[in-house]
Amino acid sequence: MRKRLFRWELGGFFWTAAAGTLLHFVYGWSGGSAAAAVFAAVNESVWEHMKLLVMPAFLFTALQVWVLGEIYPNIPAVRAITIPFGALLIPVLYYTYTGALGLQAAWMNIVIFFLSAAVMFWLDYRLLRTGLPAFGWAQLLGVALLWGLVFVFVWCTFRPPELPLWQDPVSGTYGAAVR
Repeated sequence: MRKRLFRWELGGFFWTAAAGTLLHFVYGWSGGSAAAAVFAAVNESVWEHMKLLVMPAFLFTALQVWVLGEIYPNIPAVRAITIPFGALLIPVLYYTYTGALGLQAAWMNIVIFFLSAAVMFWLDYRLLRTGLPAFGWAQLLGVALLWGLVFVFVWCTFRPPELPLWQDPVSGTYGAAVR
């Protein structure tokens, strides 16, 4: 049972890493499509890089609930903890290294993304194995929190607050310029 879960979590990491990397470019490839902006990063802001982790992990969660939901009924509640944790790790690491070193490196941002995804799925694996929280209300709350998280990411793509987390450091703009 543990090996099967480990393989799923490893697959989730690889899916999230690959899909998140691909989604970094989809908005540009689409010519600035509003449909692409829902899932893909629309600029180089830290917020949009967090979205590159959240959206693939959310889709993977739906697949995992469908396939493993009876064996691991706590998937929604666990993911409602681990996805925000992984996403929040991105700005924590980014602002820590840029503040400490006074510089920014593209390769370091990539490392942060992969490290955040790895930590998210490692924590996910640890929590899923415990079987907690498995209460029905916890799963409903988990589903609601996950959908709420997706809503916030989509909303802030089109209506971002004018704060540094949402500002594109390259262009100085905020959010999507959809066509």
